Amino acid sequence: MTVANVDPAELAKFSALAHRWWDLDGEFAPLHQINPLRLDWIDRTRPLNGARVLDVGCGGGILADAMARRGAQVLGIDLAEKSLKVAQLHALEVQTPRVEYRNVAAEALAAQSPEAFDVVTCMEMLEHVPDPASVVQACAALAKPGGWVFFSTINRSPRSFAMAILGAEYVLNLVPRGTHEYARFIRPSELARHCRAAGLDIARSSGLAYNPMSRRYRLTDDTGVNYMIATRKPAAPAP
Repeated sequence: MTVANVDPAELAKFSALAHRWWDLDGEFAPLHQINPLRLDWIDRTRPLNGARVLDVGCGGGILADAMARRGAQVLGIDLAEKSLKVAQLHALEVQTPRVEYRNVAAEALAAQSPEAFDVVTCMEMLEHVPDPASVVQACAALAKPGGWVFFSTINRSPRSFAMAILGAEYVLNLVPRGTHEYARFIRPSELARHCRAAGLDIARSSGLAYNPMSRRYRLTDDTGVNYMIATRKPAAPAP
């Protein structure tokens, strides 16, 4: 029997907030604020128009919906059914084209549909699962040869504890208290090791910084707290 790579407490936490996914002033406001930055960063690295894209851990569909509006054919997957229902309802309400959602684990989908996607995204998700390396392996398996895989997560450092937990959760109240668990944060070197073990080549990285005065996020070279990496699966050898 295969045990799902999921923390029931994490599922319950996000399910309880599912109705707030598209509230621009609610608990998920930071995701709405960083979404244009991460969307443009992905699109500049690998143009989304016409691409077949998988969004792993899609939640309420914030990134999946945006990528579909950039011209991609998008499948969003998650194990939180309430979040998926919110994503589906939002897509119907605003008539987003070319997006669908499924309740399936990345590992299970990788077994069903290997090498099926031009682009795989897994954003703000790895720090919420028991075995992030397993998700990285699944994302790599789901990408076509020559395809791109994008990850974002939070660095495990004293500064990230101060900013992502103490600052964001307790001082600025940007996200609900208990959203993150410091021990599950992932250092860039650790994520890079998972990627290499999965056969992915690291192409570029970027940090995300928050200015509490302007209340705005920006891309930065500093990966000390929030960061993204772009990886590529090697192309198939010529026959």
